Amino acid sequence: MQPLDTKPLDTAGMNYDAIQQLKTLNVTAPEVAQLATARQSGFSDTSCIATVNIYRGRGQAFDAGGEIAGLLRAQVREETILELAKLNQLGLGAGELQAMRLAGLSDAILLEVARHRAAGKPVLAGASLASLKNAGVRELTLLELARRGVPDSQAVAIIAFRRHGATDAQILSRFAAL
Repeated sequence: MQPLDTKPLDTAGMNYDAIQQLKTLNVTAPEVAQLATARQSGFSDTSCIATVNIYRGRGQAFDAGGEIAGLLRAQVREETILELAKLNQLGLGAGELQAMRLAGLSDAILLEVARHRAAGKPVLAGASLASLKNAGVRELTLLELARRGVPDSQAVAIIAFRRHGATDAQILSRFAAL
C-alpha cells in the first residue's frame, strides 16, 4: 500500500498541522486533489477540515474543491460555503449560486435559496432573482421573497407588477408562497 501523497496540500499552502488532521480523517488521493484546489483558491485550512468533516458525517467523499473555488472567485464568504456544505448544496447547483453572487445577490439570498432547495421546497430561481434585482427590487425584498418560498412560476408576474409601478411593499403584500 502506497502512503498518501499530501504534497499537493503543502504546495497549496496548507500548514503541517492541518495536513495531519486530514490524514486522521483518512482522506484519499482524489480528496487531496480536491482539497488542494479549494485551498489554492483561498479556502482556509480550518474550513477545509470542517468541510471534510461535514462530508464524512454524510458518509460521502469530499469532491467539491472546484465548486468551492468557483464560489470563492465569486466572493462568496467562507461561512456561507460551509453552510452550503452542511445543506449538501455544493453539487450541481453550486454553479447557479456562483452566478447569483456574480449578479450581485447577497450571501443571505444564496443561503435562503439553498435552504429551500435542500428541503425540496419551491423558491425563485437565481435568474429570476437577478431579473427582479435588475427591475429595481431591493435586496431585502428579494430576501423576503426567497424566505417566503415564492415559486419561480411567479417571477414573470412579479416583474410585470413592478414594471407597472408597484413598490416593494406592494410586491410583498401581493406575493406569498403558494
